[in-house]
Amino acid sequence: QVTGHLDDCTCDVETIDAFNNYKLFPRLNELLESDYFRYYKVNLKKPCPFWSDSSHCGIRDCAVQPCPSEEVPDGIRSGSYKYSEEANNLAEECEEAKRLGAVDGSLSKETQEAVLQWTQHDDSSDSFCEADDIYSPDAEYVDLLLNPERYTGYKGPDAWKIWNSIYEENCFKPQNVKRPLASGRGDDGGHAFYKWLKGVCVEKRAFYRLISGLHASINIHLSARYLLQDTWSEKKWGPNVTEFQQRFDEVITRGEGPRRLKNLYFLYLIELRALSKVLPFFERPGFQLYTGNQSHDEEMKNQLLEILHLAKSFPLHFDENSFFAGNPKEAAKLKEEFRLHFKNISKIMDCVGCFKCRLWGKLQTQGLGTVLKILFSENLIEKIPESGPSHGFQLSRQEIVALFNAFGRISTSVRELENFRNILRNMR
Repeated sequence: QVTGHLDDCTCDVETIDAFNNYKLFPRLNELLESDYFRYYKVNLKKPCPFWSDSSHCGIRDCAVQPCPSEEVPDGIRSGSYKYSEEANNLAEECEEAKRLGAVDGSLSKETQEAVLQWTQHDDSSDSFCEADDIYSPDAEYVDLLLNPERYTGYKGPDAWKIWNSIYEENCFKPQNVKRPLASGRGDDGGHAFYKWLKGVCVEKRAFYRLISGLHASINIHLSARYLLQDTWSEKKWGPNVTEFQQRFDEVITRGEGPRRLKNLYFLYLIELRALSKVLPFFERPGFQLYTGNQSHDEEMKNQLLEILHLAKSFPLHFDENSFFAGNPKEAAKLKEEFRLHFKNISKIMDCVGCFKCRLWGKLQTQGLGTVLKILFSENLIEKIPESGPSHGFQLSRQEIVALFNAFGRISTSVRELENFRNILRNMR
């Protein structure tokens, strides 16, 4: 029942389905299986900053299996800086700053730290995510192909608490406006909520829809890779139609399910737009997907550029020019609010009790944070020189891996919807 036009966009569901399922999804999937994109460094041991929580999920499917370091390709392991020439220069600048700080005793400790942070290539004032310290002893490489996102049994009050704090505290929503289907409250079919949503500016509406789309996407993955059979001899994962219907069926969710799915398509358009915008950054000859295997790295870069050109060719892109387009002072304030709200959401991921859910939650929020960083850096990206450092705009390997894997998850969700449609059609 999810068809037709999407709000705040010029696009429709059918155009996205055809483009994603037959053109983009197969190529993207192949790229994500390559060494550069399958290894993600993550710190799953960070404590929850918002509430004391020691309730880790005891189900074995919640566990994450980190990589023995010898399995990670040398080029990736030798430091995330080594993915491009300019990053090497920046690494040297950092070393230089360290030396200067060490020599000049008149600099206070704070100033030394400030100098160091200033020379690091990831300009955190552009960052929409609370980044993991990938140099922490607790950060480990995880092979994403060996730890797929799927149903783990993590649900109930713990999982509800995570989503509730995301929606209630970070989506610009006043406390007195109740979310549709929020448990234990009299529900007016979401009337008050949607009246509020319609009345807010396009940016705040978009923020809510991005989070709702991400939530929908994660729920589709859990329904599509559900544990159907668990015996001593084998485990079988596959689509669970009942689980899918409980989350998205129009009647069961009192009209809320189709809205959630439309928000997924909205998120798809936003992420696709960012990929089309960031093409100049990846096109430069100095940029390489560095794993240490030169011929393979070149082949993967060509494949990556093919996907980005394909993204650019999409006929009905989201027009982000309506974002932050008003009074420059107001726009800057709103952008900063946007950034801080999203940063908070990325911190909430450290409160997820299931480690596999935490891994994929962190990766997908970092991916969406990178999307926002790209869309808000359009002027800087346009000014990137063909060779030499792109000081104004930079992406770390972590951000690149998160960006494409997060979009891979959204693309997979759109593909899985097609599968659920076919199953439901055959059941009638």
